Amino acid sequence: MSEVLKRRMRCAVYTRKSTDEGLDQEYNSIDAQRDAGHAYIASQRAEGWIPVADDYDDPAFSGGNMERPALRRMMVDIEAGKIDVVVIYKIDRLTRSLADFSKMVEVFERYGVSFVSVTQQFNTTTSMGRLMLNILLS
Repeated sequence: MSEVLKRRMRCAVYTRKSTDEGLDQEYNSIDAQRDAGHAYIASQRAEGWIPVADDYDDPAFSGGNMERPALRRMMVDIEAGKIDVVVIYKIDRLTRSLADFSKMVEVFERYGVSFVSVTQQFNTTTSMGRLMLNILLS
């Protein structure tokens, strides 16, 4: 067999919008973030990336703290070994606090989880992405 089998990477899409403005629209910011995340995962299918069954959506929650139901559920699933990659639209969807970001990255590293920002060319599944993260957090 000449083709190397790729490791299956279970990918979770996390979305957040800080206000409920526009959430009643048929297609809203959460939908757009989720679609962008799933499109990115699909673009990496040849690398073994697959979406997990559930999305993690926090509509009308501030990024200034970590008290968000979907974020907590995602962190529990990370600790349970159910997620390999967290896919976000932009880093500020994950958090607006550098201290909280650092805590999350610590958990990601402890459980071997990478994360990708779809719009910001930030991808810790690569060595360059991990280097950029270390520079950012130092």
